[in-house]
Amino acid sequence: MPDLSWFFWLFVLVQFFIPLYQKQMLELRRNRAFHGIEQRRKTRFISMIHRQETMSFLGFPLARYIDIEDSEQVLRAIRLTPEDMPIDFLIHTPGGLVLAAEQIAFALKRHKGKVTVFVPHYAMSGGALLAISADELVMDPNAVLGPVDPQLGSAQSAFPAASILRALAQPNPNRDDQTLILGDVAEKALRQVKGTVKRLLLEHYSEADAERIATKLSSGEWTHDYALDVAGLRELGIKVAEDIPREVYELMDLFPQTSQRRPSVEFIPLPYTAPQPAVRPRGERSSG
Repeated sequence: MPDLSWFFWLFVLVQFFIPLYQKQMLELRRNRAFHGIEQRRKTRFISMIHRQETMSFLGFPLARYIDIEDSEQVLRAIRLTPEDMPIDFLIHTPGGLVLAAEQIAFALKRHKGKVTVFVPHYAMSGGALLAISADELVMDPNAVLGPVDPQLGSAQSAFPAASILRALAQPNPNRDDQTLILGDVAEKALRQVKGTVKRLLLEHYSEADAERIATKLSSGEWTHDYALDVAGLRELGIKVAEDIPREVYELMDLFPQTSQRRPSVEFIPLPYTAPQPAVRPRGERSSG
């Protein structure tokens, strides 16, 4: 009887290389999509997409967010772009480090070519900071931005700076030095973030409007995860367009969530057309 063990090992080898092949094919499709958008719009196209809901390591959740590596890569992309060439920036992020977000925002602001930011789903916290730095902000009608009020503490126990100051405003003679220092840091953080937002807005908004919008976004009037939709942003006076190119949505499909669990939302991924109205046969009369 022939030895078929080689068939088993061949199967194992194929199973090992299939994910690598699929990854390479996905990278190839992404590159083609990037080149297609850039050629059609005559721009440098940059994406910053943070998928985080199902990422985990040894059972512990890992969150993707704006970090220093992101700012290094975006700044490098901007340096490699001619000064007068427009930049399209696709953002999908829950936020991240203020330092990294500010570096990216001001690098985009200093770029001489037009900067367009696309938000197909959400850009919270530091992502919203990047969105308002654009010359043109384009959002899906259902997309949202979030407030940019600073949060103090660790990722596991962060507190809004505005809430810390409100708590310190209550009379209490028994506060320790650490609490008082935290209040001082909170006051500085609020002032600094408001100043940053105002500087980003001044190029396209009046002094009064920039001051008003910066105060609204950074003062802690809302919770940090409050969703500001297109209508809400326009009420604040922020200019928003809604004509996201179809290619942007197609590109988002090439950055799928990790497949560590069954997806909770499923549908047939095909566009449907509205049903045609029924045509009554000639000679048939309606009742009634």
